[in-house]
Amino acid sequence: MDLAEIWRVMRRRWYVLLPGLLLTAALAAAVHLLVPVEYRSQSTVTLLNSSKATAAFDGNPFLSTQASLTGMADGLARNLNSDGSSAALKAMGVTGLHEAKIADNAQGPFLWLSVTGPDPAAVLKSDELLTQYAEKRLREFQTQQSVTPEAMIRMATIVPPQKPEAETKTRLQYLVMAGALGFVLSLVATFFVEARRRTPGKHRPAPDEAAAAPAAPAAAPAAEPAGSP
Repeated sequence: MDLAEIWRVMRRRWYVLLPGLLLTAALAAAVHLLVPVEYRSQSTVTLLNSSKATAAFDGNPFLSTQASLTGMADGLARNLNSDGSSAALKAMGVTGLHEAKIADNAQGPFLWLSVTGPDPAAVLKSDELLTQYAEKRLREFQTQQSVTPEAMIRMATIVPPQKPEAETKTRLQYLVMAGALGFVLSLVATFFVEARRRTPGKHRPAPDEAAAAPAAPAAAPAAEPAGSP
């Protein structure tokens, strides 16, 4: 079946295709209304060596980096993603979904702290709280190990919580899936009706063929018996 035949079937069975397309449009509109737009704010922080360890570098922490700082950043990120931290952040007023992770392609102990949710104002506020909580947890870790203040690893904010940006990828995916599914089902229904309505043709001889058929020869008269008068 070529494209021309498909187009002819769609035109012939428009009364099946049109309601299907209208239902597809209604489904896409429902997805657009029911799936909210998500907003995301992100900050970037880094772990710095202690003031005691940077004394040899004139107190410049960016000149003193150690592999242990990256390990500490990974441990801090795991703690921030734990259930205990989630409960503490919720009690502080953090809403939405938060995430802490090592920054992609990072060449040091850099962390991305992000919050995702439907309300941009609440997302920005939550990301600010998450950044503050991360620094607090870092101090608590070291306090529990009786680390002296001058030997404690510090945290610095490289990029503060940014203005939330709309994350439309998820809703766009649902819209595409709804539109594709509705269009395919509409075509399937159209060709199903076409197949049901199309019956196989029966061969009927044309009038010219019937007239051209030779008539059956008449029976020959019976021969008279010999010797009859």
